[in-house]
Amino acid sequence: MTESACCGVFSNLTSLLTLNLSHNSIARLAPPDLRGLDELKHLLLNRNRLATIEPDAFASLASLQMLVLSGNKLQNFSGVILAVTALGNLTQLDLTSNRLCSLGHSTSLPPSLQSLHLCNNSLATFDCRRDFLNLNLTLDLSNNRFSQASEFAKVDLWNVRLLILSNNPLNASLFLRSANIDLQRVVYSRLALRSLGQLSDLCRQLGGQPMKRLVLQGNQITFLAAHALAQCPPITAWDLSHNQFTSIGCLEFVSKRQQVVSFIIEHNRLQKLPSCFKEGRTLPFPKLSYLSFRFNRIFTISPHAFSYAAHLQTLFLSINNIAIINPMAFSNLTHLWHLRLDNNLITDIHQETFRDLRSLRNLNLRNNRISIIFREVFANLNTLDILDLGGNKIRSLTSLSFSGLHSLSKLYLDRNYIAHIRSEIFSNLLSLGVLDLGSNLIRYNTALIATSPFVNLTKLYILKLNSQQPYGINIIPPRFFKGLIALRDLDVGENKMSVSDGGFEDLVNLRSLSMSDTCNGIHSPNPGIFKNLRKLECLSLENVGLRFMSVDILGGLSNLKTLYLGKNAIQSINRTVLESLPSLSYLDLRKNPFPCTCDNTWFQNWSVSNPRVQVVYFYNQTCADQPTKYLYKFDPRICYLDIGHLMFKITMPILVMYMLLPIIYSKGYWHIKYGFYILRSWLRDQQSRGEGQQSYRYDAFISYNSNDEDWVLRELVPNLETKGPQLFKLCLHHRDFELGKYIIDNIVDSIYQSRKTICVMSRRYLESEWCSMELQLASYRLFHELKDVIVLIFLEKIPEAELSIYHKVRKVMRKKTYIQWPEDVEARELFWVKVRDAIKGSNCAKEGDPAVQS
Repeated sequence: MTESACCGVFSNLTSLLTLNLSHNSIARLAPPDLRGLDELKHLLLNRNRLATIEPDAFASLASLQMLVLSGNKLQNFSGVILAVTALGNLTQLDLTSNRLCSLGHSTSLPPSLQSLHLCNNSLATFDCRRDFLNLNLTLDLSNNRFSQASEFAKVDLWNVRLLILSNNPLNASLFLRSANIDLQRVVYSRLALRSLGQLSDLCRQLGGQPMKRLVLQGNQITFLAAHALAQCPPITAWDLSHNQFTSIGCLEFVSKRQQVVSFIIEHNRLQKLPSCFKEGRTLPFPKLSYLSFRFNRIFTISPHAFSYAAHLQTLFLSINNIAIINPMAFSNLTHLWHLRLDNNLITDIHQETFRDLRSLRNLNLRNNRISIIFREVFANLNTLDILDLGGNKIRSLTSLSFSGLHSLSKLYLDRNYIAHIRSEIFSNLLSLGVLDLGSNLIRYNTALIATSPFVNLTKLYILKLNSQQPYGINIIPPRFFKGLIALRDLDVGENKMSVSDGGFEDLVNLRSLSMSDTCNGIHSPNPGIFKNLRKLECLSLENVGLRFMSVDILGGLSNLKTLYLGKNAIQSINRTVLESLPSLSYLDLRKNPFPCTCDNTWFQNWSVSNPRVQVVYFYNQTCADQPTKYLYKFDPRICYLDIGHLMFKITMPILVMYMLLPIIYSKGYWHIKYGFYILRSWLRDQQSRGEGQQSYRYDAFISYNSNDEDWVLRELVPNLETKGPQLFKLCLHHRDFELGKYIIDNIVDSIYQSRKTICVMSRRYLESEWCSMELQLASYRLFHELKDVIVLIFLEKIPEAELSIYHKVRKVMRKKTYIQWPEDVEARELFWVKVRDAIKGSNCAKEGDPAVQS
């Protein structure tokens, strides 16, 4: 919320044309606040907290044409006029919804003013100079408190272009007799002109001169008998909307029909349009070209319902309850070019319905209940340019569904139940430029299709396949878009899908591609997926699960200007990718988890200083690792510390220590890591020697990798613990480790409480850090205590070359003979004899014994 616009914050925007400061908390404007906006034409300050306007607040806005101050707290009308009087180009001033109760003034309105909106204030009187409002402008005084008609005799309104007085507590009859204005320039809406006497009086007062428009909205008129308005002058445009008509017949109440061009009767209660074909009695409207019945309750349209308007060009019947249309309802409307039947209850359309509409250019049937397109239903509409069938219940289409539509350029089939599309459906639509198939049931489970459904649409330039239900397209097959050589705009967003190799290769002229919200398969798009889209200018990959930006994916798009990558999982920006997009001017990276690290420092500087590319909402980008901090505030100086200078200031002993630590670490990695545990083992051994004897709980501790656990449990344990002449007690991780004790302590205790340590060797054993540590601890007893405690069992043959990097294993093998697990089943009996010989000692652990003495 902006509370002020101080200190010339816009001073550098010398070419700005429109400034929108609406819905803020601005309480005052001073001359310096808008300095530098020399070319500004539109200034919007609505819904703020302005109570007063300083006289020179707009002095620098010499080019200003529109000023909107509605929804503020202005009370001093004179102060506002003083602030705008010098604006020689001002054409529109909006002071709607303020607290004005007076029109007192000290200066005149700008002569250029064409529109003054004072509605929804508290005005009740004209306490202004008589000629103050005598300008060629539209004056809106609706929703005020004018109740005395005599007030309108105080001012000269003769030059006012249009006066709006709706919702004032005004006696309309007295106003007609006292107002100093051309009565034909008044909007008579919402003035309670509901009775026939008041309407007749209005017609008499309007005089006999032809009138351009009579607006009688919201007067609660319920019925007009034939010739009820016979005294009205010839009127070009009628507007009877927002009344309470239930029937209007065939407009018999209009007597002077020769001049009528437009008739609007929207937002009423009409239920039926009757037949108006009466032999010898039809009273036509020879010039009527525009007729609107929107927002009524029409259920039925009778035959010849519009026979009184043979030259009708535009007919609006949308937003009704139309369910029944007689096949002859639109008969003889040969000049009709725009027909709207959207948002009704139509279930069936037949060829006879549109048979006579040979000039029709635009047919809107959106949001009805049409489930079937009968054969050749549009066959006579050779000039139709736009057909809207969206929001219906169409399930299937055939090659004859659109026959005859040779001139059709726009076809809308979105939000239907179409599951399959084939090339023959569109084979007759050779002029089609826009095709909307969004929100249907189209789905492909295989990358194999016989023919592209769009192969004949060589002029198509916009295609929408977004939001297929319920799970999305799933996969875009190769060459799916074959034939679309003119396509410029493609939307396949909001689909759970993947794209086959070559899916977009035919779209050589594509300018805009939207793949947003396709997060079920676009985590890592195939390299080169966009390689043929050399003319692409706008690409949306918002919420597609991208984790990185790759040159293989985005590189080569030399004409790309707009790139949407918001709502992904990108953590770092690839500098090479952005450098490979020379035309980029708009980049959206919102809602990506960028951490505030040195890796993104270059992007921080690039976003702030790059004059060519606008990174949208960059200053709202927070750090993923610190949600309360912003990326643009990350201090990059910590990434460029002079380490040499810093270390030079450290004392010599510390310097030597830092120099030696890496060497010590690299040369004695295991000694450093396990030294503490070896030391503790040595102390424990010394303590046992001091006691004069060694107590063992187990015959052997089994050291093995979890991947070899199956062999240990299936072969080793049964053969040593339950078979043979001599039974041994073994220590296993999962069985014998003490619960709750730290795992390192468990390993050390188990090795020193076991007579021997059996190492089950395999490649995965050698790669395991835990296994290496167990071997290290057992080796200490072998080399430093000179105790024969290690038994090596190799489960697989490992070449000498592979063992060369494991120094500790080589050292043990030179000291000890190892035992190899045989492939031959007959040789395994000898194997177990060798293992037992290696384990047995003077005292073997017996099952149930608490310890074994040695």
